[in-house]
Amino acid sequence: MAIKIFDTTLRDGEQSPGVSLSAKEKIEIAKQLAKLQVDVIEAGFPIASDGDFKAVQKIAQEVKGPVIAALARATKQDIDRAGEAIKDAQRPRIHTFIATSPVHMKYKLKQSPQEVLESAVKAVKYAKTYTDDVEFSAEDAFRSDKDFLCEVFEAVISAGATTINIPDTVGYATPLEFGGLIKYIKDNVANIDNAVISVHCHNDLGLAVANSLAAIENGAEQIECAVNGIGERAGNTALEEIALSLNTRYDYFDDQTNLNLKEISRTSRLVSHLTGMEIQPNKAIVGKNAFAHESGIHQDGVIKERTTYEIMDATTIGLEENKIVLGKHSGRHAFRQKLEELGYELSQEELNSAFKRFKNLADKKKEITGFDLEAIMEDEISQVEQIYQINLLQVTSSPGLATATVQLEKDGQKVNESACSEGGPIDAIYEAMNRITGLDCKLNDYQIDSVTSGKDALGEVIVKLEHENKLYVGRGISTDIIEASAKAYNNAINRIFTATN
Repeated sequence: MAIKIFDTTLRDGEQSPGVSLSAKEKIEIAKQLAKLQVDVIEAGFPIASDGDFKAVQKIAQEVKGPVIAALARATKQDIDRAGEAIKDAQRPRIHTFIATSPVHMKYKLKQSPQEVLESAVKAVKYAKTYTDDVEFSAEDAFRSDKDFLCEVFEAVISAGATTINIPDTVGYATPLEFGGLIKYIKDNVANIDNAVISVHCHNDLGLAVANSLAAIENGAEQIECAVNGIGERAGNTALEEIALSLNTRYDYFDDQTNLNLKEISRTSRLVSHLTGMEIQPNKAIVGKNAFAHESGIHQDGVIKERTTYEIMDATTIGLEENKIVLGKHSGRHAFRQKLEELGYELSQEELNSAFKRFKNLADKKKEITGFDLEAIMEDEISQVEQIYQINLLQVTSSPGLATATVQLEKDGQKVNESACSEGGPIDAIYEAMNRITGLDCKLNDYQIDSVTSGKDALGEVIVKLEHENKLYVGRGISTDIIEASAKAYNNAINRIFTATN
């Protein structure tokens, strides 16, 4: 059986602390999810903000292939907003929910079980006026009374729900218990065959993937998950782990997904770069160490026969050696062709901007690989309105003291500022930029990563700035890590001004 993959990277994933994606970034991730061939993209929560509504609307208009779902509470206002956002989708879905556990009904909703049941049915019926494809979720299902849960599911299926979702909202379940709940619902909801059974597991105890697999063993047909497992608190079921578990252990599960597995690595990198959430090196499937071997015994075994220490082939997720090489003499046509081979579709304006970045990089690097091109494109996607532009960056450093001179341009006016710092050149640069912009920002996080290999490798810097109790993520890439640091800080500054003006 083909297990449906419902991707919630753009909804639950974006609720990760410190993550805030622009509409442009969300669309790029959604397009990549379509290339990955997920069955459903949960594009967002339209009622949450005008920005979220517009992003969902744009994804619905531009992304073809997967079902495009919008989340809505069990209220008319939420459902109207969701219905309006996804009306232009090729395959629209409204995903409505209400909590069913005693603690949620008593303290959050302040409703009786009967009121919750009536609200659920009413919401599904109303959502059906917008689309035939309606999913209903019983929030905190695992901590709900099982018989009440069955009563609710039977009622919403009768009302027209085509998918019912059973979430472990707080990540409390263990695999045996969660599998048992799925079986109980399957055995005790009379009309269960009229709806797809879905599960949404959180990873608070590190059991989200295990619980999802237990659900599949007991009849679940759709898994709600996120790329790299991102999401609220400890995150969601990791898409790549579910996909490769079913693929690698097909002998056991006898189930597969419809995913194009070769797009997993690229999707993982894109989500990591745009959200600013670094992937831990030992992360299953997509971590840097997932296919690395340092032990001599392991190295010897893999050289002789890969399967001695590898249960998966790295090429399965798209990690085969990238042989795309361009240089400073390459022309615009070759550049565009290579980008198209990588799956990028650019307008003339976007091509001109990316080609300029490519030429600047080609002056610094002898060879440019496909990974370099991906980095250029991801950096291009992450750009926001350039309220401030960096014109000059000059740094001197000696033991104990660094001095930075920065020139930023805004509306044609150029402003110079210098700063000294005992904390090093990057600290001095950031202080100078704060003085020019007048912002009082706190550097909450600073990450450096090597995008490519070699002495002329592209370095990526990700910063998180705290301004008025909100976090803003900035990214910058360069072969010079100080320049990348300045670009990242400037990107975050521009996000602050874009959001507050």
